[in-house]
Amino acid sequence: MTDVGIVGAGAGAAAAAFVIDRTVPDVDVTVLEKSGGLCGRAATRRHGDLTYDYGANYLKSDDDRVVELITETLDDEGLVDVTEPVYTFDADGSVSPGRDADEHKWSYRRGLTQIAKRLFGRTDATIYRRTRVETVRRLGAAEGDRDDDRWELDDADGETHGPFDVLLLNPPAPQTTELLRTAEWDAPLRETLVEAVGDVAYGSVWTAVLHYPFAIDVPYYALVNTDKEHAVGWISREECKAGHVPDGETLLVVQAGGAWSTAHYDDDPAENVAALAAHTAEILDDERLADPAWTDHQGWRYAQPEGGVDRGPVDSAREAGLYLLGDWVAGEGRLHAAIANGLDAGERVAYNV
Repeated sequence: MTDVGIVGAGAGAAAAAFVIDRTVPDVDVTVLEKSGGLCGRAATRRHGDLTYDYGANYLKSDDDRVVELITETLDDEGLVDVTEPVYTFDADGSVSPGRDADEHKWSYRRGLTQIAKRLFGRTDATIYRRTRVETVRRLGAAEGDRDDDRWELDDADGETHGPFDVLLLNPPAPQTTELLRTAEWDAPLRETLVEAVGDVAYGSVWTAVLHYPFAIDVPYYALVNTDKEHAVGWISREECKAGHVPDGETLLVVQAGGAWSTAHYDDDPAENVAALAAHTAEILDDERLADPAWTDHQGWRYAQPEGGVDRGPVDSAREAGLYLLGDWVAGEGRLHAAIANGLDAGERVAYNV
């Protein structure tokens, strides 16, 4: 039996677990996720008849393996493709067409979390939700027993998980850095990894979700601020995704720009929502949008990696049975990149086991 431990249940972890479960004989996969959900920032919520993706907006078709996985390997029932384009706006709020370069903008009628749910659902993995890992321990290195170079994990409730022959870490780079910094692992590589992963910068995103009992008449699915000079970075219409919003209603996902998100991250949520609604009304030139009927919000402190990681230490860690994965390892903060990196990590585990 090969025992594999995975910290985090994001899209990359789900893809890796899927590959490992399919290709490694007699494998036992255990996943520890600190939240109650799956798929990381590709997150979905429901409110009454509303379904909305409030983190990642959609899955783009920029990787052939991911396209095949989503459209052929997995059940494509409920897969929806947004056909309306993405327009742009600038610092003055002036809207222009012509930004939409994505061939497909996929979600599911039940939201983007279906990606991880369907991938994990094809495995025999044991998933522990609301389980925060606090300590990573390398047994052989800590105890001097080179015949037992395996991994253990302690969670916040004092439970120990493992030992694992292979360990995969899927949290954002800052959280992975902290796990490595405090790891009970006496090896020069640990310090090198801490330095490399710690150098990955992240941008924050503060998101407001705004619902209205009327439809708006615009020709686009979303607006993106291309000059990065506006308080708002992105506005999208969930009603463009089949099954998400009842006919005749509007649900906007408004993501603040990086500078605004950082400056207001810890401010009163109601004030943040009101401010973003006012900006939205101005950009769309519709004063009704300043007064939504219902709202939701979410802050993503580690939303977007602003660069990749030094792959040398990351690749070297595989010799110790440690794999780092996620969009920050891929060097691109997009959902398809996280899934592709998870597929790569799963294949590397299968090859080395």
